[in-house]
Amino acid sequence: MSVRLVEITKEFKDMDREGGTLVAVRDFSLEVLDGELVTLLGPSGCGKTTTLRMIAGFEVPTSGEIWIGNKNVVNDPPNKRDTSMVFQSYAIFPHMSVEQNVGFGLELKGYPRDTIRQESRRIMEVMGIAELAHRRPDQLSGGQQQRVALARAIVNKPSVLLFDEPLSNLDAKLREQMRVEIRRIQQNFKITSIYVTHDQAEAMTVSDRIVVMNKGSIMQVGSPFEIYSRPANRFVADFIGKVNLFPVKVDSLQADRYVVSDSKGRQWCAASAAPGIQIGETVWFMVRPESLVVEKTDRPGAKSENLFVLASGVVEKAVYLGATVDYDIAASFDRPVFAVSHDPVDVGLWSIGDKVTLKYSPNAAHLIPMDEKNKSTENNAIELVCQQYQSRKT
Repeated sequence: MSVRLVEITKEFKDMDREGGTLVAVRDFSLEVLDGELVTLLGPSGCGKTTTLRMIAGFEVPTSGEIWIGNKNVVNDPPNKRDTSMVFQSYAIFPHMSVEQNVGFGLELKGYPRDTIRQESRRIMEVMGIAELAHRRPDQLSGGQQQRVALARAIVNKPSVLLFDEPLSNLDAKLREQMRVEIRRIQQNFKITSIYVTHDQAEAMTVSDRIVVMNKGSIMQVGSPFEIYSRPANRFVADFIGKVNLFPVKVDSLQADRYVVSDSKGRQWCAASAAPGIQIGETVWFMVRPESLVVEKTDRPGAKSENLFVLASGVVEKAVYLGATVDYDIAASFDRPVFAVSHDPVDVGLWSIGDKVTLKYSPNAAHLIPMDEKNKSTENNAIELVCQQYQSRKT
């Protein structure tokens, strides 16, 4: 069963201004395909939970349409929509056993007792909680309670499964385990699912597609790879992990690579760019920290022969984490360059003060448009310095 949102807007009364309104979600349009898991991701207050509550029927849109399958359900109450929700607080009944909690929805629908028991046991087996059938919720761990809440939602065989930050109450290790489990179960049952979280790693793990939101609007929709490696704008690039951004001017497009230059006359190239970027435009040159190779300047590595030089600099900070080392490199930019070196036993471990060279692959570099305010300022600065650089060369 697919879900389609058409120009959904939700406004609330502004309690600080008489007659004023606050727009929580603005002109939101999205289609979730049958069997797909789509995550709404963004900072607190971006409108993701409000959007989920409108799909569930707990909030009524100010305008727009919500289609589940072939029916516009925008005016239907929650109990008339074929959806189930897994809440952040689990919301399982403390006075009931695990089996009673799981079968509660079927009981409300009037199913025979034997059918309720059979279906509940089947789901509990799949969820790995069959041996907990007679326990009370206060005898369960957080992860076990989460499995009970998920089993209760799935046993009703809903057309659409909704997740409202379901793992936020778990510790880090259990959260990692449960997000993989949720993805496995969703794929097993092939239930169309919409998942809300502010955790980037969680979204990357469970999703077919991610919707990045900010201030009630969609910033980008794409696969986890597209969102992380090919962001459409600076907000998405900054929100999903660490990123290095350098202002550059697009000089040319050669052999499917964008050639760019910065204010110091350094030239780089990138294999991809956000839609709409033109030759001559001032943009951000983006490269993720883990895509940079950090070498001692006097000791080039054999593995980096086909890489391009980004810059040379000095190690300002080195944080050893076992499998990786996080570096801050001072390299004649207005801020340190972030780099993550993998397998330091093999590639080397550099110390504060070491002179290093940063290299990258064009396939890992991506161009992002600037907003108009930044574009005009950076463009003037790049033009001026490039002119000065060319005059000195002449």
